[in-house]
Amino acid sequence: MTRSSALGPLRVLDLSRVRAGPACCRVLADFGADVIKIEAPVGADPSAGVNGARHGYDMLNLHRNKRSLTLNLKDPDGLAIFMRMVAQADVVVENFRPDVKDRLGIAYEDLAKVNPRIILASISGFGQDGPYAKRAGFDQIAQGMGGLMGVTGDPEAGPMRAGTAVADLSSGLFAAIGILVALQERAISGMGQWVQSSLLEAQISLMDFQAARYLVEGEVPESSGNDHPYVTPMGVVATKDGHMNLGVGSDTQWRALCDLIGRSEWGTDAKYATNPARFERRSDLWKMLAPVFAQKSTTDWVAALERVGVPAGPIYRMNEVFDDPQVRHSGIAAAIQHPVRGETKLVGQPVKLSRTPASIYVSAPDAGEHSDAILTDLGLSSDEIADLRARDVI
Repeated sequence: MTRSSALGPLRVLDLSRVRAGPACCRVLADFGADVIKIEAPVGADPSAGVNGARHGYDMLNLHRNKRSLTLNLKDPDGLAIFMRMVAQADVVVENFRPDVKDRLGIAYEDLAKVNPRIILASISGFGQDGPYAKRAGFDQIAQGMGGLMGVTGDPEAGPMRAGTAVADLSSGLFAAIGILVALQERAISGMGQWVQSSLLEAQISLMDFQAARYLVEGEVPESSGNDHPYVTPMGVVATKDGHMNLGVGSDTQWRALCDLIGRSEWGTDAKYATNPARFERRSDLWKMLAPVFAQKSTTDWVAALERVGVPAGPIYRMNEVFDDPQVRHSGIAAAIQHPVRGETKLVGQPVKLSRTPASIYVSAPDAGEHSDAILTDLGLSSDEIADLRARDVI
């Protein structure tokens, strides 16, 4: 594929590590921004490898479409080079602990002196200030403190984390949204600004109606396992060959389900005819449905329910996800050519644009792969670059 033209003029300096920041920059890179991944010289970063092998699945998926420059920001010459790059850049993204950028001399005020149009996006665990600002933030910690684990899992088994990095990824996405908003505002004012996102706030935002339920009504939501918090029957049911999701979202759909399974009387029975009545008898209702759904396979049930307009779907493992005909049609498994692994498929962007779509056009770089080219474009001579390399500045 060719590079997307959507964000083509944009230059982003990516100082981030682990997941939230790289995920933010991945969005910008997939839409064509020139994202320069700035990392410590090989062997200088004790946390290097946190995302696994350089040519492993996580690194390839997080850092495609980026260029790599190794640069020691703790060295005065390295910092000077970075500031020269800031003067020509549009965006800087970092997810250090809040005090680190102050110690390095790359806080927003420092960058704005060099380039008043610069946009700094800072992603942290708990925010840039406040009582927890200096705490290390990890996804599962934010899932717990943001309320997700409190409503997830079997009520009898205790809290359960989500099976992916919900807080990390959402904080990165919110930061990307903030960057795009700041860029639009800069087109009007001519000034950059500081964009901030945190794992904790992102996780709370994702709680959405569960959070609003408490703030507005004062109700503390409880875990309901695989069941919907207040609609029933909407949850997981066992079939002849596994499990499936059933989503009866209205009284009309409930009656359609009852007609389909030959229990029309359930659809009009006052004990089950309305969602409040069904919710009050949720446990009994699932016991009534269980032997019915155990008679047929998931595939048969999904097809039958589709015919009568009742939402349902299989519960896939990852190999089944990417074998689904709709997923194959979507193209979200995007092929890329890797110099070591050959053709490799990565997870594409889930948003489509009609004229300037995202694309995965080049594989993740090796550390410092583009150092010489980037520094040459910055005006450094080959001798200067060689000297920096000899002194481990790059």
